[in-house]
Amino acid sequence: MRLMMDLPIWILSPFVFIIGAVIGSFLNVCVYRIPQYNRLWGQLRSLNEKPSHCPRCQKHILWYDNIPIFGWLKLRGRCRSCRMWISARYPIVEFLNGSLLLLLFWFEVPMGLHVGLAESSIYSQLGPQAFPGLGSYSPETFVWLRFAFHAVLVEALLVASLIDWDLRIIPEATTTPATYFAVIALACVPVLGIVPVWFQQQGLLNTFGIVTPLWMHPFMDGPAVPVWISAHPYLHGLSVSLVGMLVGGGIVWLVRRAGFLFLREEAMGDGDIYLMAMVGAFLGWQPTLIAFFIAPICALTAVVLSLPFSRNRMIPYGPYLSLGTFLVILFWQPLESRIGRFFELGVLLVPIALMMSGLFAVSLGGVYLVKRSLGLLPQPLPEGEWGAAHQNLFFAGETVDRHTCQWKTSDWEGCAAGRGTVHEERWRGGTFSGSSIRPQRPWGSN
Repeated sequence: MRLMMDLPIWILSPFVFIIGAVIGSFLNVCVYRIPQYNRLWGQLRSLNEKPSHCPRCQKHILWYDNIPIFGWLKLRGRCRSCRMWISARYPIVEFLNGSLLLLLFWFEVPMGLHVGLAESSIYSQLGPQAFPGLGSYSPETFVWLRFAFHAVLVEALLVASLIDWDLRIIPEATTTPATYFAVIALACVPVLGIVPVWFQQQGLLNTFGIVTPLWMHPFMDGPAVPVWISAHPYLHGLSVSLVGMLVGGGIVWLVRRAGFLFLREEAMGDGDIYLMAMVGAFLGWQPTLIAFFIAPICALTAVVLSLPFSRNRMIPYGPYLSLGTFLVILFWQPLESRIGRFFELGVLLVPIALMMSGLFAVSLGGVYLVKRSLGLLPQPLPEGEWGAAHQNLFFAGETVDRHTCQWKTSDWEGCAAGRGTVHEERWRGGTFSGSSIRPQRPWGSN
């Protein structure tokens, strides 16, 4: 199938990068505001509470100072009004997001006259161009729609990863709205999928019929792709998203439960469940499984490289799940050529999955026994000993004004100066400009 992308890539690339940088400016707001609330509605509502402003002097940021990347460079990293330091993270995130969208564009959208659809990184011979077919969509429209669809996933993954990296949490607002969007989008535009929800190798019965029970033979004797997929494309699009969501979230939930039962440790967090459910809703269950198994390779590589600098065993896993997902989108064709035949086993995947689950449980049980015999299992804290929960509660209490017994409403140094406690606050590492400890303050949001 040929495309007619007659615009040179060097013309479109700057526009894609600029759009990504502009969206990255909004992502900075999301990263700061969303974790301030516990509930989904509060997290979403916080994004529209106030226009961008300086957290110290409360001056609204002028539109020409809010230009992505260049606004920060023009101000030399300081507020125009009060000269407060602006973290360099903001232009970095804007540049990173623009680069990610540009990279996605280069890999996923083939450019040039009479270029083949097979040059897209996400192309599959069983893809939607064949099952259920493009229908009224032109090949060019199909490519751009799927690029925009996956761009939404990349944005959600970036926000969730940044928050998880900072706070070790993945709030609902970073995953739940995008998950609903993916389910609705695939139900309405089924060509956004990557591969059918179910396919199998032709002649599967002839190959494995002698070693399988008779009741499985009717399921093994059939076409490579079920007929109903082309006959009911909208139902198929919905099933791709829902099955992907269940498999993506379900496999993380199983690993989390197994880690708790056998190792008495929290292997993965609740946020990882919702993150992979979102990935499955966008990509389907087959690419999501591949992304799940690529993530530990990325995490292990990062841990080994950072070992000389940090020995912290607790790492945020969300960024590595996101990285694995992004790599699957960029390199789907070589991954499918090497791993895709595993998914062609059709109904045989059920006993294989059960066997692998049993082996996983046995291996975890063996690790538990070894750790128990060596006395390496987590032990309860002796009564009266200061633990991690006490430390978190202590830091939470430090955000309360000790003089009014209420939450702080202002970080202005003049309030402490009026009480005669400004030097004490500076000594305690407050948030004043004169403090010897200067934390990274938010810019453009509150």
